Amino acid sequence: MIDELINQILLKKNPTVAGLDTRCEYIPQFILEKYAKPGSGFEGAANAIFEFNKEIIDAIYDLVPAVKIQNAYYESYGIPGIEVFKLTCSYAKSKGLIVIADVKRNDIGPTAQAYSAAFLGETQLPYSKAKAFDADFATITPYLGIDGVKPFIDDCIKFRKGIFILVKTSNPSSGDLQDIQTDRGKVYEIVAKKVKEWGNGLIGKNGYSSIGAVVGATYPQQLSEIRGIMPQVFILIPGYGAQGAGGQDIIGGFCDDGLGAIVNASRSIICAWQTVNSNQQNFALAARNEVIRMKHEIDTALKTAKVRAW
Repeated sequence: MIDELINQILLKKNPTVAGLDTRCEYIPQFILEKYAKPGSGFEGAANAIFEFNKEIIDAIYDLVPAVKIQNAYYESYGIPGIEVFKLTCSYAKSKGLIVIADVKRNDIGPTAQAYSAAFLGETQLPYSKAKAFDADFATITPYLGIDGVKPFIDDCIKFRKGIFILVKTSNPSSGDLQDIQTDRGKVYEIVAKKVKEWGNGLIGKNGYSSIGAVVGATYPQQLSEIRGIMPQVFILIPGYGAQGAGGQDIIGGFCDDGLGAIVNASRSIICAWQTVNSNQQNFALAARNEVIRMKHEIDTALKTAKVRAW
């Protein structure tokens, strides 16, 4: 699956990922008035979210290689929200986009297998098998060790999928655990070495593994360090935009070939219409303009660092 993602990056000449972390507060009033009328509850809210997502996707699918859909936002709207998560995944794929299910799941044994089946593999039904959400990648936590990771790796092999494993997250308190110094190095360094090891058997034709890592742009020094530890691992970089990171902060995640990383932005894209005081009717155009601005900023940063840019 990593080669399919790279193909889209090269086609769009853009390593930007749009995060569809949608909630009602981000949606223009005219959509809410049409789809989420008083008394419509979770179903009305979910319908408004799906309409918003579709218009955002329609406005940016020719510019970005992938979307990242944070499942927590959809779960908060109950069963209708979960259905919209599935519909959004399907709609994005129908537009040729790679879909990253940001679910940060894990457990051990059969439970890990069930999580993986839900987002990457197949579920056994009484007389057949079926795909529940059918994302291309999923984010997972590694802190249960190989017992929790191997079921996902197995499905990556079987179904040509990928995962992004949390290594150094973008939130301020990540260092409380991830930066702890041990006699084997810092915790995030140990995890990075494990991710490299776990991905050795899934290297694609472009030289990168389908077992990727999540490393936040809010920690640029650690991002560079981790890139050095795992040169063949693709990095999903959150923290750009609303969390404060910019173009200069993401350079360390890229390799000299201009590949090796994708940069996610969520609120700065889907809420662009609010931050630029745009007419709410133009919310999708505002998202498109922010994607173009972000792409230019990343291009400039990479060229300044003498990394091949698009």
